[in-house]
Amino acid sequence: MEALPEEPRCPFCYHRIEQPKELPSRKIVEFPLGMCEHCGAVYAYDATGHNMGAAFIEASLFACNDDETLAFSLSYGDDYTDAVVGNYDIMTHTITPEKICNDRYVRGALLFVKLTGDIGEATEQNIREKSKTLTPINRTTVRSERFSREIVRQYALGNRREELAALAEEDNRVLNALLRMLYTPDETLRWQIIDMLGEVSQKVSERRPDLVSKALSGLLQSAASPGTSAWGALESAGVIISTDTDLFGEFSPALLAFLHQKNVRKEVTWAIGKIAASDPKSVKYAFKTLRSFLREEDPFLRGYAAWALGNLGYDDAIEDLRDLLSDDERVSIFRDSELEETTVSHLSEEAIAKLSRSR
Repeated sequence: MEALPEEPRCPFCYHRIEQPKELPSRKIVEFPLGMCEHCGAVYAYDATGHNMGAAFIEASLFACNDDETLAFSLSYGDDYTDAVVGNYDIMTHTITPEKICNDRYVRGALLFVKLTGDIGEATEQNIREKSKTLTPINRTTVRSERFSREIVRQYALGNRREELAALAEEDNRVLNALLRMLYTPDETLRWQIIDMLGEVSQKVSERRPDLVSKALSGLLQSAASPGTSAWGALESAGVIISTDTDLFGEFSPALLAFLHQKNVRKEVTWAIGKIAASDPKSVKYAFKTLRSFLREEDPFLRGYAAWALGNLGYDDAIEDLRDLLSDDERVSIFRDSELEETTVSHLSEEAIAKLSRSR
């Protein structure tokens, strides 16, 4: 007998729960929230299932009445317990037995946090009052009369970034239209699109981080699929993650896994270098592998690894980088919004200087 969708219930008291709702005034990292009317557990909705860390923080802050000091000092077992309910479809407010529901891929998850003891008693009443201010989620698709794929293409080709970002705020389809433009044989244009995706994603994530997370999932799945030509997918993922590692850092481990795929090592090394420039800690586990790339035959891989190691900040790599100071193989690298012609030796010299300053 085919399994049917089930109504969502609190994992602590098994009473039915309401659909997650939004705070009246949203910030960038906020997730839809809810509270079990029976036992007082709170929950946050993660549309992708990839941002559970951020969802946990949102739920904890909500449970602690936005007291950050209290939220970040909670001890598991003593002060709180948590649980995750997966396969949650917010459109139907059900738990689906399969990942595919009505031709839609269900990735959503509910992250529950229940405060215990004196802390739970002290905060519960305030949270019950606050939960009354939550408003139903408005997930209607945003559409603009100004949108067309041709308009997006014109803005992109003309490097009209402000207009592109403004249109992206008005219409959800801009991000996907840009993603389609990655498949171009024009290398310079492709790098420009990759760069623009970062700016547009940053704008879109202010209101709809779930859309950006969905785009990230698609990029990584595309790069992982055998037989596909995922031009710019890993580089785009790196740029998007680098715009807000608090929000999208959950995707970093999936990106790092590509270091072991020989055919995309150059691309993922550049992506890691881009992330490391804004948040080295989120990709720190790439250090050993990147260091080994300094001895690879491909000059682009050596050069990108040198640049990435400079951004990563570990001065253990300085001696290995010095071995490349006579490596005059020419490479091109995209940084500071330009495709730059340089050499492996120059990138190594820059990395050494940066690492030496950080000592």
